[in-house]
Amino acid sequence: MAAMVLLMVVVGGITRLTESGLSITSWKPISGTIPPLNDAQWQAEFDAYKQIPQYEVNNSWMSLDDFKVIFFWEFVHRLLGRLLGVAFLIPFVVFLAQKRFTPQLAWPLFGLFVLGGFQGALGWWMVSSGLSELTSVSQYRLAAHLTAASLLFIALIYVPRSLEPGRVTGLAPQRNMGWAVVLLGLIILQIGAGAFVAGLDAGMGYNTWPLMDGALVPQGLGAMQPGWKNLFENALTVQFIHRTIAYVIVAYVAVMLYQQRDAGGFAGVHGWLPRLAILVLLQVVLGIGTLLMAVPISLAVGHQALAFMLAGVIIAYIADMRRAHRTAS
Repeated sequence: MAAMVLLMVVVGGITRLTESGLSITSWKPISGTIPPLNDAQWQAEFDAYKQIPQYEVNNSWMSLDDFKVIFFWEFVHRLLGRLLGVAFLIPFVVFLAQKRFTPQLAWPLFGLFVLGGFQGALGWWMVSSGLSELTSVSQYRLAAHLTAASLLFIALIYVPRSLEPGRVTGLAPQRNMGWAVVLLGLIILQIGAGAFVAGLDAGMGYNTWPLMDGALVPQGLGAMQPGWKNLFENALTVQFIHRTIAYVIVAYVAVMLYQQRDAGGFAGVHGWLPRLAILVLLQVVLGIGTLLMAVPISLAVGHQALAFMLAGVIIAYIADMRRAHRTAS
């Protein structure tokens, strides 16, 4: 299930970068699983797309064949969401009927299904923001959609990992747990910040590093009034925030490594920490490369997917520390 969510994140990233997300202007949970099958149906979908601002302002040059390309990515993204729900629900109902779940497990699993359904509703809420006035989806709703996806992905890893049989070696004091939880919070915050970067196309500008607009701290970060709008609507400020959180995460992981090295090394459960550090460095390289090359789709999608994988490794580390604590008790 987590792998399917990660695949949805990849396809969703491609959908966003190809500006395909508004190509399907209606939400049909059942009949929407079947794509247009003849010329008349294709023309009807294209005519519906012609009614929204994105077509009128940005894509009035499109032919039907051009439309089919962007329709494909949005259709696949929605289809994966439906498949994810079915792939979860059918085994859940079967195992529940066979009484193979305890109540302590059934309720968290049902919660995962509800969270997945909520994510689908958020997706349509996001798409609807671009159907009447905007030429793209709201960056606020995009951030909510992507952040909720990260929470679903984390939960899908944590629940089974916490049930993994076998002994976990190594001491896991509360200090380590606290540091890991804060790091997970930083990663989720960074995923949300990245969504604002994507929603404003902020990565398309200021494509230099380490300087930004010729300075470490560029001018114009507070150009909008009221000031809070700069955090979410000023492309310069949004990209600067995304960079700054990345620096904080790198420094934070370096401190975690240093502390654990002095506290006993990386045997047992703390073997996750060097892996975390490698992923963080790779993520930094991907982020800088994506920026310097003005957001090529391959690097941008890899950058987004790796952020989720990093969150997954952190939650696995947290789950294993909890298991180690139970073992020690």
